[in-house]
Amino acid sequence: MSAKADRFEAACEQLTAWREEMVDLQRELTPIQALGPESGGEGEWKRARFLRDRLASWGLDDVQEFNAPDPRVPDGSRPNLVVRLAGESARPTTWVMAHMDVVPAGDLKKWSTDPWQATVKDGKIYGRGTEDNQQGLVSAIFAMRVLKALGITPPHDIAIILVADEETGSRFGIDHVLEVAPDLIRSEDLVVVPDAGNPDGGMLEVAEKSILWLEFLVHGKQVHASTPDQGINAHRAAAHLAVRLDQALQQAFAGRDEVFDPPRSTFEPTRHDANVPNVNTIPGEERFFFDCRVLPDVPLARVREVVADVVAGVEREFQVQVEVSSPQTAEAAPATAVDAPVVRALARAVGAVRKVEAKPMGIGGGTVAALFRHRGIPAVVWSTMDDLAHQPDEYCVIDNMLEDAKVFAHLFLRQD
Repeated sequence: MSAKADRFEAACEQLTAWREEMVDLQRELTPIQALGPESGGEGEWKRARFLRDRLASWGLDDVQEFNAPDPRVPDGSRPNLVVRLAGESARPTTWVMAHMDVVPAGDLKKWSTDPWQATVKDGKIYGRGTEDNQQGLVSAIFAMRVLKALGITPPHDIAIILVADEETGSRFGIDHVLEVAPDLIRSEDLVVVPDAGNPDGGMLEVAEKSILWLEFLVHGKQVHASTPDQGINAHRAAAHLAVRLDQALQQAFAGRDEVFDPPRSTFEPTRHDANVPNVNTIPGEERFFFDCRVLPDVPLARVREVVADVVAGVEREFQVQVEVSSPQTAEAAPATAVDAPVVRALARAVGAVRKVEAKPMGIGGGTVAALFRHRGIPAVVWSTMDDLAHQPDEYCVIDNMLEDAKVFAHLFLRQD
C-alpha cells in the first residue's frame, strides 16, 4: 500500500472513531437558530462564533473574516469565515463552501420532533438544518480536522468557507465574499458546494438551466354571460394564449442536452389566479403563469421574442391587451466542464468511498454555485442526501455525514 493510501486509510479510521462527535456537533448546532432578518432572525453570528471557537480548539485557527455590513441585525454585519489548512503547495486550493444559515421551522404541527433540538433515532438526526446545510458543514470541517489531528500535510492548500445568507439570496454571503475579495478563489482552484445531492452520492451537479417565470395578465371586458357580444372574454383569450405558448415554445426550443434531467428546456403553465366568483359573468381579467427552465445555450431574450410573437397574435385575434412580466429571471451560468479537475477529483473520491460511479449532471433549479461559475470558477454541487431541505421532519442520515467526510478527506489528499 502506498504512503498516500496509508494516509487516507488512517483518516477514514479516525473519522469513523469520531462518528459520535459528529452527531454531538449537530446536537450543539441545531438549537442555534441562524435565521436571517428576512426570516425574523438575528443573523448567523452566534453560530459563527461557536464554530470559530470549536475550530480553534482543534488547532484550526487560520481564519479570515469577510463580514458583510447589515444594519438589520444586532451585530451590524453578517459573518463569512474562511478556514485554511496549509498544504505543500498553495495552488491550486481545494475549497468547500457550506452555509451557516437555516430556514424557519414552519408549521410546528407538521413536525414529529422539536425542530430546534436534534433528535437522533433510526440512524438519522432530525431537526431544522440538520441536512441543509449542517451535514455538509460538519463533514467538511471534520475532514479538515482529521488531517490536522494526524499531522498530515495535504498536497495543496485546503480552505472551507462558512457563509451567511445562502437561504435568502447570498447577497450578504458568498456574493459579498467574491465581491470584496475577487482574487481569493482562482479559476484553477477546486470548489465543492455540499448543498444538494441524491441518496447514493452519485450526482455531481455541474450545470443549471436558466430560470424564467412569466406572468400574463389578460385584459378584456367584463359583462353578463347572457350578453357575451357586449364584452371581451379574457378567460377564453387566456386559454388560447396558454395553449399557443405551450406549443410555440416547445417547437422553438426542442434542443436536448443529455447532461440534464429532463434533457430539454421545459415550459410549464403553473399558477392560475381566480377571476370572477360566479358562473354567469364573463371575466374581464385573467392572470396565469409559466415556469420556464431553459437549457443554458438558449438565450432568454430569444424565449421572450417567441412569447411576444404569440402574445401579439392573441391580442389581434381576441381584441385583448396582455401585460407580460417576469417575477423571476436567472440566466444560467456557464457549466462546469464535465472533465474539469474538480469533477474528475470528486468522481474519484466518490467512487473510492461510496463505490458508485459518479456522473456529471445538470439540474433545472438554481444553486449558489452559479455565483462561482459566473466568475469563471468551476464548481460542483455534491452531497449524499435524501433531500429533506426546508421540509418538516428534516433529517440527516448519520452514515451520509460520515461517509461524505471521508469523500472530502480523499479530495483533500487528492488520492489517485
